[in-house]
Amino acid sequence: MRAALSVIIPTLNAAPGLPSCLAALMEGLEAGLIRELIISDGGSTDATLQIAEEVGAQIITGPPSRGGQIKRGIAAAQGDWLLVLHADTLLSPGWSKLALAHLNSPQAACFRLGFDAAGLAPRMVAGWANLRTRAFGLPYGDQGLLIPRALHDRIGGYRDIALMEDVAIARALRGQITVLPVTARTSAARYAQAGWVRRGCRNLWTLTRFLCGADPDALAQAYRR
Repeated sequence: MRAALSVIIPTLNAAPGLPSCLAALMEGLEAGLIRELIISDGGSTDATLQIAEEVGAQIITGPPSRGGQIKRGIAAAQGDWLLVLHADTLLSPGWSKLALAHLNSPQAACFRLGFDAAGLAPRMVAGWANLRTRAFGLPYGDQGLLIPRALHDRIGGYRDIALMEDVAIARALRGQITVLPVTARTSAARYAQAGWVRRGCRNLWTLTRFLCGADPDALAQAYRR
């Protein structure tokens, strides 16, 4: 089988988590699944680009905006399938076997969410996210998105917006996202810093405002205060 998958990772000062993210992708490379790795950077000033160069990734640079970075990365991709992944997310062992089997499907797919932290709060937040994904078809970017290039292009792809680009494409894919039974484990640092309840409520409020038509730029400014 010809390697079919282009992996696109948007980055901005992602050096702390990127090596682990890339290490978890190795099984896909060894399985002959991954065709190329594209790092779409938004102006990192740390060692992100050095790490990307060391692993032979194709590097795309441009203004910081996750939606725009993903869009530029996908424009450079050559695979029949795309895997959009955050730099602080680790795919659990066995992901490549499930992804490979999914290539026979016309639908997109995401992974179950988990956190790199133990305790009740991480389990509850992940549980809500996974319930939201199953019930409403709204996975966040932390869960990764595996999507056929043809389907991506047909729905118009990612929007170049400052926030909620993951929700926007999930809405465009409504009814066309399969949840693969393997965990994408993401960093809990933002939740630990802000507080699990506070961060979770803030995310829910931001999602609600976006779904009600709020401007993504205004949401991004409020979200980062």
